[in-house]
This record gives sequence, C-alpha cells and structure tokens, in this order.
Amino acid sequence: MLEVINDFLSGKVLIVLIVGLGSYFTIRSRFVQLRHFFHMFTVFGDSLKSSAGQLSSFQALMLSLAGRVGAGNIAGVGIAVTLGGPGAVFWMWVTALVGMSSSFFECSLGQLYKRCDSEGQFRGGPSYYIQHGLQKRWLGMVMAFLLLVTFGFAFNGLQAHAVTHSLNNAFGFDTTWTGIGLAALLGLVFIGGIKRIAKVADLLVPVKTLAYIGVTIYVIVLQFDQVPGMLMTIVKSAFGLDQAFGGLIGTAIVMGVKRGVFANEAGLGSAPNVAAVASVEHPVAQGVVQAFSVFLDTFVICTCTALLILLSGFYTPGFEGDGIALTQNSLAAVVGDWGRMFISVALALFVFTSILYNYYLGESNLRFMIGENRKALMGYRALVLMLIFWGAIENLGTVFAFADITMTMLAFVNLIALFLLFKVGMRILRDYDDQRAAGIKTPVFDSSKFPDLDLDRQAWPANPPAAAQAQAEQQGVTAAQR
Repeated sequence: MLEVINDFLSGKVLIVLIVGLGSYFTIRSRFVQLRHFFHMFTVFGDSLKSSAGQLSSFQALMLSLAGRVGAGNIAGVGIAVTLGGPGAVFWMWVTALVGMSSSFFECSLGQLYKRCDSEGQFRGGPSYYIQHGLQKRWLGMVMAFLLLVTFGFAFNGLQAHAVTHSLNNAFGFDTTWTGIGLAALLGLVFIGGIKRIAKVADLLVPVKTLAYIGVTIYVIVLQFDQVPGMLMTIVKSAFGLDQAFGGLIGTAIVMGVKRGVFANEAGLGSAPNVAAVASVEHPVAQGVVQAFSVFLDTFVICTCTALLILLSGFYTPGFEGDGIALTQNSLAAVVGDWGRMFISVALALFVFTSILYNYYLGESNLRFMIGENRKALMGYRALVLMLIFWGAIENLGTVFAFADITMTMLAFVNLIALFLLFKVGMRILRDYDDQRAAGIKTPVFDSSKFPDLDLDRQAWPANPPAAAQAQAEQQGVTAAQR
C-alpha cells in the first residue's frame, strides 16, 4: 500500500508541484535565479559578517549545505542513474534550476517572518510564514509536524543506515558498534544547541565538500576527452533519444525529480528553518545565498557524482545494485581500492552533518508546536538518538517509503503556501532590486515600508540605522552622477 501511494505522490504529484510551481515562480520573477546569479557571489562574501550573539549568513549557509549535501549526493545520484539511466541527471538539473527560484522565495519569506525567541535567537521557517503570513496557525502546525516526522525522525534513520552499511562494506566495521559511536558523537553536539551545531557545520561542511569535489574532478580530468560525449548522452537519454536508454524516459523523469528534490531539498520547506536564524540586512539577501546553495548542491556536487559513475566504465545499462555501492565501485575502478574507502569516509562526513541539520529542523518545529519545554526537548533528543541507532542496524525500506510520502506532503503544503504568499515575496524582491538599482551596495530592509505585514519588529525594526546609512550612500551616488 505504501508503494502504491508513494508511486502516485512522488511519480505524479511531486513532479507537477516542484517543476510546475517552480517554473511559475521563475517566470513571474523574471528568472530571479539567473538575474542574480553573479550577485550571489557578492552576497556570499558579505555573508561572513555577523551581529553580536547571532549567527552569520555564512553560518546559515553552512547549516543548509550540511543538510543539502548528504547521502542524496552520493547514494541518491547512484539510485537515480541505476533506475533511470543517464537521463535522470538531466531532470535533476531541471529540478534544481526551477528549484533555485523556489528556494529563493521560501528562504526570503523565512527571513521576513522570523521571530526572536526567549534566548534572543532568531527562529523561522514555513510554519512561521504560514501562521504570520497566511494567518493559519493550524496549517503551520501541520507543516511543523510533517517537518518533525520527515527530517527529525525518518531521514535521520535512513542517513544512519546508509553510513553504517557503507563503513561495513569498505572497512568491515560492525554496524552495531558504528551505530553506537555515531549516536554518542551526535549526542555531544546536540547538547550544545544551534550554536554548537553551527560551529561543527562551519568546520566539516567546507572540508567534506571541497575534498569530495576535488577527488571527483580528478577522476573527471583523467577522462576529460569523454566528458562532452557523456554530457550529450545525458541530454539525449532524458528525451529517449539514446537507443540504449530509450525505454527509461518515464523513469528518468520520475527518478530525476524525486532524487533531485531529495538531494537539494528546494521547495520542501526545510532550508527556510536555518535560513531564518541568520542576521542579515535584508530578507532577500538570504534568499540569494540559499539559491546559490541549490546550485552548488546539484549542478556541482551531484553532477560530479554522476560523471564519476558514468565515466568509470563500471556502470552499464541494466546495472543492479544500491547507489552507494555503485559510486564506491565506480571510483575504485578508476583510482583503485582506496576509492571505495574514500567514498565511505566522505559519506560518513556527509551523513554526520546532515543528521545535525535534520535534528535542528525537528527541534525548531517542535518548539513551534509546544513552545519552550525542556522536558519535551530532552525526550526528542533521546528519541532521535535511539532512532539513529535503530536505523544503523535495521533495514529501513518501509521507513524510506514513508519518508518519501511525507516529503511529498511537505512539498505540497509549502509550495501552496509560497504560491499564496508570492505577492509578498515579489514586494520584498522589488524593494531589494530598487535599492540595488539606486546604487546601494547592501540593501537594508525597513519594516516601516510594510505596515500591513505581521512582522516581528524586534527582528525587523522600523527605520533602522543601517537604512539611513544606505540612504546617504544612495544620495552620494546620485550626487556623483550629477
């Protein structure tokens, strides 16, 4: 029954939602992800700055990358290629392209409607913009529950299963002891809260990402003469024009979209939870940064994995096996047995930071549902750690199917909310664009311009000092032009 429901939701509903509404956001915003593409790098540089006691935009980016860059970039791509052929990679690209606009708007709105909690930290996400933007707390509660179940519980068990079995395959480590060790290390980080999670992400995310990209690019460079032909195969297979993969066009679309969403999470409503914790001058700045995150996740890292698999010679049409083993054996076929070990270590780092991210999503949404309840928070931590250990030693096929269903439900609720709040998103985008057009290098959000919106004036004060500075900067540019 779960498989039937999952096939309908992820095979039909998810494609229409992600690609359809993502395309709508892209066209209506005049391709915001392309218009601001090079601006992303400027904002990325500015994101290193932070206010005292708050997380920087860069830390929020590292947190979101901790979640986006996970098992989906290794195992997910392998599964997509195994079941959908090379054409699945093309549909992952399409999903990411339109997903960049979805991520832009959901993270901008997450920033806009964020709240300052009792500890002076920012919190936000889909539940917050549904409650304060749409004035529907009950729907925000539904969204919070779905995020808690999907990321806090189901995905954590799946991530633990992937890494312990990968380490067992590469090094012979017993899954029970690996599961205990993984749970113990994660427990130490959980206790420190969001700031400790952010510090660990700051350290591990750049290391794991650069190391993985470096090794895969090395393999690609060794066979660079075959890359143009393989890219052509990917495009032709996506439309059923390659004879070897002609019968896989339908599966390629489904697997490309499903695994693409699992890898970059654009439109699911997960990234806005961490995007909202950052201290920024304008909500749109964080939207721009998070759109860059989707680009890096799919167009760079997932493409590196796909080319690694397809160029290795290990993969053949009709290959049967799991995605992790396919990626491990593909690298080993080119560089030797150490490649299998490298993938296992990389996956371990990917999974560790992804679980931290998933845990935070669950904690943030638990706080939204029940408020500041320390006993409930401690119970949540214990339950997550038990599930991580259980996932490390058990087969979670049923849990995986259940997670796919709740993931599609997440996309449904979040994207409909984005559609209903799209005019608000466009208003703050125009405010940002107008300031940039006026010569202001770092646009500043002044909540007094938006008196009709239910905003936290502590998070977004009216007439902030930075706005006066930006206005003076604008007048200086105007005077210079005269």
